[in-house]
This record gives sequence, structure tokens and C-alpha cells, in this order.
Amino acid sequence: MIRTGRADLAFDGVRAEFGLPSAFPAAVLAEAEAAVSRSPGDRPDLTSLPLVTIDPPGAKDLDQALCVLREGDGFVVHYAIADLGLFVTPGGALDAEVRRRGQTHYLPDGNVPLHPPVLSEGAASLLPGVVRPAVLWTFACGADGVPSAVEVRRALVRSVAQFDYASVQASFDAGSPHPSVAALGEFGPLRRRLALARGAIELQLPEQEIEPDSGGWKLVTRPRAEVDSWNAEISLMTGMAAASIMLEARVGILRTLPDPDASAVESLRKSAVALGVDWPADLSAGAFLAGLDASTPEALALFTDATRLLRGAGYTAFSGSVPEVVTHAGVAAPYTHVTAPLRRLVDRFATEVCLAVSAGQELPGWLSEALPQLPSLMGASDSLASKVERASLDLVEAWVLAGSVGAEFEAVVLRAGDEEAEVFVASPPVLAKCSGPRLPEGERIRVRLVEADPVVRRVRFAAV
Repeated sequence: MIRTGRADLAFDGVRAEFGLPSAFPAAVLAEAEAAVSRSPGDRPDLTSLPLVTIDPPGAKDLDQALCVLREGDGFVVHYAIADLGLFVTPGGALDAEVRRRGQTHYLPDGNVPLHPPVLSEGAASLLPGVVRPAVLWTFACGADGVPSAVEVRRALVRSVAQFDYASVQASFDAGSPHPSVAALGEFGPLRRRLALARGAIELQLPEQEIEPDSGGWKLVTRPRAEVDSWNAEISLMTGMAAASIMLEARVGILRTLPDPDASAVESLRKSAVALGVDWPADLSAGAFLAGLDASTPEALALFTDATRLLRGAGYTAFSGSVPEVVTHAGVAAPYTHVTAPLRRLVDRFATEVCLAVSAGQELPGWLSEALPQLPSLMGASDSLASKVERASLDLVEAWVLAGSVGAEFEAVVLRAGDEEAEVFVASPPVLAKCSGPRLPEGERIRVRLVEADPVVRRVRFAAV
């Protein structure tokens, strides 16, 4: 692995290019500091619930804590979400700043947080061993994993342990999971089967990650463990429940994605035929993709083609009537964001809608006024986050490969083109363009590195 020099460690150029803020204004910091000591008010003390968090190693902005328990032949799921509504005063300096930021931006050498760290990594974070205000979702589910009752309310909670995905997966593999998540090994697969039955679509493309590497950076791919998928299903179930609350009340904001065009599905079927992959006529696109072996080149090519099925995602605010499109094609159900308020702006507002509706209260004026503004705020923020992430990856790809121009690599053709294709090189894990005659999708080929320029953040290969 080729490493970068110490002078190349910073991503200041990316921050400057995309105008990412370097600090919070003094008025915002002062308001956040004052909010730390704010009373949580009269709310039930549910600190006896043995909640735990599962996050990437070293994370301090902990949005969610969960506990999945067996009850009879069914399950009870407690899912606590950081309560930013307590700390952010509508119309204040902090509120204005987080609306401007939209979400936390993650860069390899440090994050650009949505909220000041005194909140996001302190008073609002569900850190272990301390009492925290939270919004607690409780689901009573049958043996089939379907909720029969849903409750959402403010409460005081206390996480008993902080885990990461790898350690939780290892505990399941060893047959000794923590009691708070032991039932997740049954409940998660149940929810996953329900998702596939609905027609949910999940793409298992390689997930590139950047890690420090003794004086530089390295690129790695992190395979998604079963625990990742099970944990995600809890978040999805919560987002679906929140969407149902909003739709019944005819007010809120949804994360929407139109159903894929028939032509896109037909194109994917043709790609499967061309790659020699059987796709039974009665199998949905989601079920077909879920059954593929993600390690094969054919699957990588099909996952790439399937990104065409998931285009047009956005946010839809509504009041008084139900919008024409209410579902998210990837989830195959109505869905909204409520589980990451420390890191994403819209979650705080969506949560406040659910709390007000569940309590039989009218939405406060500031909330009704904010809802129509959120789609454009989040759309701009999501676009910026995607660009920042891609720029960071492009920069590290170029840094890592800068001394290897002329070297040859094994690659998989993900998407063909008339004059260039998109290829995936597994070691180091790089997604890049490759020139040459029309290359067959899903095939392994040899490529030669012809350019790795950190200044313009560009890596290019040519077919050998």
C-alpha cells in the first residue's frame, strides 16, 4: 500500500472548496452552552431500561439506543432517540445555524458537526452510564415481527453500554450476545424478510472507507455484517411508524422515492440475462438483488445497474391532504427520518410532529412554518454531503495511487460505455473510469493505471 506524506493529511482544500464552516458563531456556542443545563421537564424516568448503543468505533454523537426483548411469542422493542427538541430553541441562533448546515459532514481528518460538540458529543448524546433526555419509541410486535402497538413519548433514559458493529457481530458469532440485543438475532431477520416481501430494494455495493495509516491514509472496504442489517431494520421500522402517524394526521414530512420505471426494471432484467444470472419471473427486483452473492463480479455489475431503480429521492412536506407520492421505493413503504437528529436536521422536526400528533395536540406555529422549508434545505444539504464524500474519496484514491502510474491491477467492469467504463479495483478499493473498447459488464479484466492526480482528484485506468 502506498501511503501519503504528512503534508497531505489535511482535507482543508475540500472544506474550502465546498464552503464548509470551520467553527460555530459565538452566539450559537453561547446558546448551546446555556441549553446544557436546561431542565428536561416532567417526563417518565425509564432509566431502568437496559438500552445499549451500536455505532462505529470511537463515535461520540450517539443518536440511538435500543433494547430488543422477547415477550411471550413476540417482541418488545425500545428505541431511544436523542431529544434535540429540548436543546434547540425555535427561532434562536442555534436553530438558524443548524438549518444552514443541514447535517453533519464527515471527513477523514475531522467532522463538520450539525450541532456544537457540547451538545452532539455531550449533553444530547446517548453516552453510556449517564441519564439523558430522549424520545422513546416502544413497539409491541407479534411473532411475525409486525408491530401491533406503537408508542412515542419523551423520557429519561440511560444507556448501559456502548458497542460497535464488529464487537456485537462477534458476540453473536460466539453465541454470547448482550441480553439487551440477544433477541435482535431473531427480530432482525424477521424484519428483513418482511422488507423483501414488501419489495424493498437494497444495493450491496462495496462501501469504500478511509482510515488513517501510519503517516497517511488507506482505503478499505467494510463488508456489511448481519448486525448492521438487523440494526438498520429497527431504524427503518421506526421511520415507517413515524410516517404512518403523519399520514393519519395528514401533516408532516416524508422521505419519498418514486417507484422505479418499468423500463429500468426491464433493463436490469436484460443485464441479468447478458451476465448469465437467473432471475425468476415471479421474483421482485429487491428479492432478486438480495439473493445475489455480493462477492461475485456479476453481482457487482447488477448492483451498479440497479442504482437506476432508486433515482428521484426527495423530501415531501404536507399539511391538510396526503401527497400523491407517499412511499419510498427502497423501503417499499411510507417512510420518514426520525432516528438521527444529532446528525440530520429534518429528524428533529419530524420527531416533533410525531410527538404532537401522538399527544393529540396541534402543531406549534414554528413547526408548521418550518415544514415547507425543509425539502429545499435537506435537498441542498444532501447534495453537498454527497459531493464532499466523493471529493474526499477521490482525493485519497489519487493520493494512494500517485506512485503507481503504469502498474497493472485486477478490476471488475461495473458499467459499460462506448469509449470508457466504470471499474472497481479491489486492492486498493477504488472506483474509477477505464478507457478502452466497449468492455463487458461483470467481467474481470486487467487494467493499467494511467493517471493518479491529487491536485484535480482524478484516477483513470486503461484496459490492458
